[in-house]
Parts: sequence; structure tokens; C-alpha cells
Amino acid sequence: MFEFLPQIINALLQPINILLMIAGVVGGIVVGALPGLTTTMALALLLPFTFTMSAETALITLGGLYIGGIYGGCISAILINTPGTPSAIATTFDGYPLTKKGMAEKALKTAAISSGIGGVLGGIALLFLTGPLATLALRFGPPEYFWIAILGLTMIATLSSGSLLKGLIGGGIGLMLSTIGLAPVGGEARYSFGFAPLQAGLELIVVLIAFFCLPEVIGMVEKAVSKKASEGNENHQSSMKSMFLYIIKRPILVLRSSIIGFFTGIIPGAGGNVAALLSYDSAVRFSKNKNEFGKGNVDGVVASESSNNSEVGGSLVPLLALGIPGAPPAAIMLGALMIQGIRPGPNLFVEHGALIYTFLISFIIANVVMLFSGIIGARYIGKVLNLPTFYLAPSILFLTIIGAYAIRNNVLDVFFMLGFGILAYYLKKVGFNPAPIVLGLILGPIAEEGLAQSIMIGGAQGNIWGMFFGRPISLILIIMCIISLLSPLYSYFKGTKDQNESDSRKESRNEAI
Repeated sequence: MFEFLPQIINALLQPINILLMIAGVVGGIVVGALPGLTTTMALALLLPFTFTMSAETALITLGGLYIGGIYGGCISAILINTPGTPSAIATTFDGYPLTKKGMAEKALKTAAISSGIGGVLGGIALLFLTGPLATLALRFGPPEYFWIAILGLTMIATLSSGSLLKGLIGGGIGLMLSTIGLAPVGGEARYSFGFAPLQAGLELIVVLIAFFCLPEVIGMVEKAVSKKASEGNENHQSSMKSMFLYIIKRPILVLRSSIIGFFTGIIPGAGGNVAALLSYDSAVRFSKNKNEFGKGNVDGVVASESSNNSEVGGSLVPLLALGIPGAPPAAIMLGALMIQGIRPGPNLFVEHGALIYTFLISFIIANVVMLFSGIIGARYIGKVLNLPTFYLAPSILFLTIIGAYAIRNNVLDVFFMLGFGILAYYLKKVGFNPAPIVLGLILGPIAEEGLAQSIMIGGAQGNIWGMFFGRPISLILIIMCIISLLSPLYSYFKGTKDQNESDSRKESRNEAI
């Protein structure tokens, strides 16, 4: 890398590159904040405009848009409980409760700082570890994907927030919804009832908007939440300083979440939503204040945002080293490289070393730009909640309808969104948390595809059990699943034992008195 240093510095100091990097980051934040307008869509729209750019300028611009888009998803997740991108789903768990407590600006600044730190750590890992880690991605096959999905489903105990039974029922509902459409292996139409549009299945973003946003809009109208939410948007300067110190004093939380995000990113197809959920789950399990999660714990926002932005760097590892995109936005980046006549693969760093190292370093710088953009923007974005309910609620509803329609240009998605939204409202009324339902919907297809392919491959080899239980990475994931399942039981029994001992001490003290 150091032999290319003069070329890298020259490219990064070009005014057009600096300007387009900032424009890409800001544009990505705006797109990511709008539910339904995904980062992949924004990259695809920008791609034709990079034809006439130099390779460095094109990659720097697209990289900035990618980073800004992933961060932007947290804005709507925090303000209106609707993840702007699937990667921000775990941010809603504690981000929106913070907004309801009147701390929207605090949550936004926390998300910006966490995203910036996670993105920089992911970029540094991408810069130095691309080669060695790319071979790890190739070791993941169908059984490993199956066990990753099972590991994610063990999080239902963490996300149930009160009733494990209702959490399991919600997870089952999500898994059933994930089976609507054509089977991933075999191609049979399932639960379409002869209705052709259902064969494409349910669009994830539509269901996310329905389950997380519409119940809150209805509740907003009922309870005038916006007035409560506007009470705490004061003293933002001291809040920013305190939040920065708060995050810096939790290096293990940030580092652990960033590592989980980065390593999840290098697994093709896993995605930022899985990375954020796994990081959130680990934050809950290792916290001493587990009961505060889901009620506005800042650590939940830190875990989710540092993870999903670190995942961006991880998703580029298999792309650059092997030519395999780790996520849908990375696939657009692959197209951008090929348009410029660059073929990713093992020889990429040899044939185009100066270009690739320029891109990787600009990737780290773009995360710093995103951090400051997010902090500055949070001061003004948080004030949106000061709008009266009769302006805010129709505006949010309008955005959700536009977002649901824009994904596939399908009016039916709007009706699905409204129908599931009303269903989610009543489910919430009777104590069902939407998180396990969406978790089942996200992980269901991954688990099903991994299970079916593993059985087929194992059957052809005459050793199905060996396919599931005889591979080293699968065994590690199985052990993690067992630990994940047993840790809530351990915490429950430990809490019960501590409570009994406390009661015994009180009784002894009363008898002595």
C-alpha cells in the first residue's frame, strides 16, 4: 500500500472527489431516512452517472452513498419507529423508546457516533484483512447458513420483552409469513391461493413499515405522543459531549458489535439486518441491566448502529478479494467496478493497487464525514417531532404509502402494508412485540433454503447428519446456539436464587429486630 501513497494522496485531495464524497454521504443519508427508498436503489440510480467519471471518482462517490444510506436508515427508525433500511431494524428497539421519552436528539447523536466508529473500524479491517478473511467466506455452505438462522431465532427469548410464549408465537407467525410465495428450492407456489401477485412473496420493507410504523401512527393520534416527544430536545451540546464520552467509555460494547457486524458482512447473503440483530442480542446478554433494553437503553442503539455500519466494510471483503458481493449494495459496487473495466478477484490488489487502496482509504474518510453530518443533522432532524400531531401523523402516513409503493411499483404492497399495520396495532394491544414476528420473517427464508439444500447435498453424499453436525464451522455455530438458548435460563435461575437469598436476609434481619 505504501508504494502507492503519492497516488492515493493525490486522488483523495482532488476537489471533485472531496465534493462528490460529501454529496454521496449526504445524499445517502437522505435516501436511507426515507422508508422504502433503499440504499441498493439509490446506488443503482447513481450507477449510470458514473460512466463518464474516472474510476477513483466513481468508487469514492458510490462508497459515500453506500455508507450514508446505511446510516440514514436509523433516522426514521428512531423518529417514527420505521427502519429506513432493513439494517436499522434493531435500532427501533431502543431508539424509538428514547424518542418517546423526549430524547430523540440524544438517540440520533448516539447513532451517528456509533455508526461512525463502527464504520471506521470496519474500514480499517477491510483495509488490512481482506485477503485472509475472504477464504473464510468460501467455507460457508448451506448447513452454516441454516445454523446462523437458527442462532438468530434463539434471539426470540431476548426480544420477547415480557412473555416468552407470545414471543414464540410471534416468531412462528413470522416464519409462516416467510413461506408465502415460491419455494426457494423446488419453486412450488405456497399460500398464494391462486393469486398471482402473492407468488412473489411479501416484501420485507413493506412488512417492516406495517409492523413498526403504522401502530405508532395510530397510537400517536390516540395519545398525542408528539407533545411528549418534544419535551426533551434541549441542551443538545452537552448531550453530544456526554454521549461521545459515554460511547468511548464502552469500548468492549462498540468493539464487540463492530466485530460481529464485520464478520457477518463477509458472509454473502447474511446482510446488515442479521448483523444488527446478532449484535443487539449480544449487548442484551452481556449487560447487567437486561431489563432496560427495549425501553430506551442507549446501549441498544450503540450495538445496532456500530454493527450495521461495520457490516458495510465486511460486505466488501468477498467482493474485492473474490468477486462475490456480500450484500445487494455490494452487487451494485461490483457493477461499477466492471463498468470501469476492473474485474475483482485475487489479482485485484496487484493489478489495480493504487485504485483499490484509494477507495479503501476514502471509505474510512467517508465514515468520518458521515459521523459529523449525522451529529450536525441530528440537531435539526430531532425538531421534526415538535410538529403538531395533525401535521406529523398524515405526513408519516403519506411517506409510508409512498415507500411501500416505491419498492416494487405495486399498489398491492400498499394494501398489504395497511392490512398488516392494522393487524400489528391490535397484536400490540394484546401484548405481542413486533420484533419476533419480523425476526421470523427475515430468518425464515435463510433457514429454509439452508435446510433444504443441506438435506439434498447430504442425501447425495449419503450422510445427511454429517452435513449438519460434521463440519467445523457448523459445530461452532451449534455450540453458540446452545449457549444462546441456555443463557436466559441461567439468568432466570440466578435471578430467582438471588431474590430468594435477598428475601432470606430480610427475614433474618426482621427476626433479629
